[in-house]
Formats: sequence, C-alpha cells, structure tokens
Amino acid sequence: MKYRNVIVLNDGNECLLRNAEASDAQAVYDIFCLTHEQTEHLLTYPDENSFDLAQERQFLIEQEESNSAVELCAFVNGQLAGTAGIEPVGTMDKVKHRADLGISVDRAYWRKGIGRALTDACIQCAKQAGYAQIELNVVSTNTGAIALYRSAGSAGYGRNPRGFRTRDGRWQELVLMRLELAP
Repeated sequence: MKYRNVIVLNDGNECLLRNAEASDAQAVYDIFCLTHEQTEHLLTYPDENSFDLAQERQFLIEQEESNSAVELCAFVNGQLAGTAGIEPVGTMDKVKHRADLGISVDRAYWRKGIGRALTDACIQCAKQAGYAQIELNVVSTNTGAIALYRSAGSAGYGRNPRGFRTRDGRWQELVLMRLELAP
C-alpha cells in the first residue's frame, strides 16, 4: 500500500509522511531504539529490538509491498521524526477485519502534530486495506496519546490493570482502544 503526503506542523515546518523504504532501515532502526529509550509508554525496551539491520530492511520491503500492512515515516527537514504502522491482527476469517496500530515519535518532535498526522495516515491506510477496525493499547498514564486517539474517533473498551510490567517490577495499566471504520 502506498502513502505520501506533506503537512505543515504546528511550528510551521513541513513534514513528509511516506512509506518506509529499504533505504530507511538504519534510520528506522535508530529511531526505534531512541523512542523506546525516551519513554516507558511503548511495548518494548530499546535492547529488545528483535531485528538487526538486515531484518529491518527486509521488514520494510515486505511492508511496502503489502496490501494489508504499512510502515510510515515522518520526516522533518530530512530527519526521521517518527514512525507508525498498521498490521493485521491475524489472517483467519474471524480476525482479518482487525488491524493493530503502533506509533512512536521522537520526544524532540512531540506536540507538533506528527502523532496526529501519522494516526490519520494509518486510519486512511486501514480504510484503503478494507479493515473494519483499528485497535491499540495505550498505557493509562499516557494521557496525551489517549486524547489524541479519542480525538481521531477511537473509544476505550476496557482496561488491563496489569498490562505491562516494567523491569523494576511496576505494573502499567493499559487502556484498550478501538476505532470502528466500517459496520
């Protein structure tokens, strides 16, 4: 699935949103490590990246060629500022209508509109792919992300009080959210 758009951010800078390409593998790998170091609101720690550079490159090729998944990059002044993507929950008939959304933005670019732009782009791609709903889990203390997803039309449908367990033993509650795209 192909996507490309240029938007103007809250600070007046332009942001290019486009499919991640194989040539972006190093930058995508690096921003994964950076963003996962900057916050405990994401699923993994930086050292839990299961891809090496070659696997990252192959993943990006597969995502770019997919009709049911997409990995998007947000570039500001040529710098990768964030990534987002959708993937099918599964391929079985009972779940193939559902897509998972994942998003991360470099802290230096928070509150500029990149998260919203990536979210909107993923919604557009999910509609194009024919999904009936997008799902995501958000750490309950990540109030900015919850507000963003609600403003995009997502609704909470449950909570998991022991959704994440940090390395220091704390529990993080997850808010389960869903955006219905079609009946």
